[in-house]
Amino acid sequence: MTTPSFTDLVGCALPLQLAGMGGVSTAELAAAVSAAGGLGMTEKARVVELFFGDPDRSLVEIAHAQGALVSWQVGSTEEANAAHQAGCDIIVAQGIEAGGHVRGRDDLESLLNACTDLATPIVAAGGIANPEDVEDAFDSPASAVRIGTRFLAATEANVHPTYVDALITAKRSDTVITTEFDVGWPNAPARVLRSSLEAARKSDDPCATVGDEAWPVPRFSTLPPTKDARGNVAAMPHYAGFSVDGVMKRQSAKEIVEELCRGV
Repeated sequence: MTTPSFTDLVGCALPLQLAGMGGVSTAELAAAVSAAGGLGMTEKARVVELFFGDPDRSLVEIAHAQGALVSWQVGSTEEANAAHQAGCDIIVAQGIEAGGHVRGRDDLESLLNACTDLATPIVAAGGIANPEDVEDAFDSPASAVRIGTRFLAATEANVHPTYVDALITAKRSDTVITTEFDVGWPNAPARVLRSSLEAARKSDDPCATVGDEAWPVPRFSTLPPTKDARGNVAAMPHYAGFSVDGVMKRQSAKEIVEELCRGV
């Protein structure tokens, strides 16, 4: 049985997927990534993606019944096999290098190598910063890459300028995995910039407000700083993966896609 490629399955031109990023992803960003040839992600799309739970066939069947493809992001070999057995159409293999919430404890290369025998399209996620990283991913069982941190600096993203500035100056060594940002999502490890964790530890509660109604943001909330955040924005979680090394400037989503896929 021949495993279909990611691009054949979802119908996009380039093997690149926008990561789902709560609060900071926008319809404009998803549209821009899609227009550039990748797969943009929102809540209403042909591909439904699930994460941070054990792969569940009943959920897959619900999505299939509505005509959607199902993608499950996994963090271990066991989860990858479970996603395959649950009937998922796509498996996103997330290495520990990833930014934001991180499910597993394996590095991306090890996880990808463990997915060799799965007859399901694999998407590589975690620490993919540049075209060379993309090419390396395609030397594994992966047929596409999943990008999050690089798109935080996209002009279409709803990201506070303070957050973007921090990403531009940071390196992978400036990131850390923590469970301290747990208001709204307890016991969930996430990779953030160390500076935001240190600022949160010293902050008052609430640390900031968001929106026209100035909704308070509790200290150690999981909410990242969006453009409408006010107050101690530096104390909100600055999610970032190892691919922060590739965040050098503000760019359009189209420029980011073209840069990463120039060798594809």
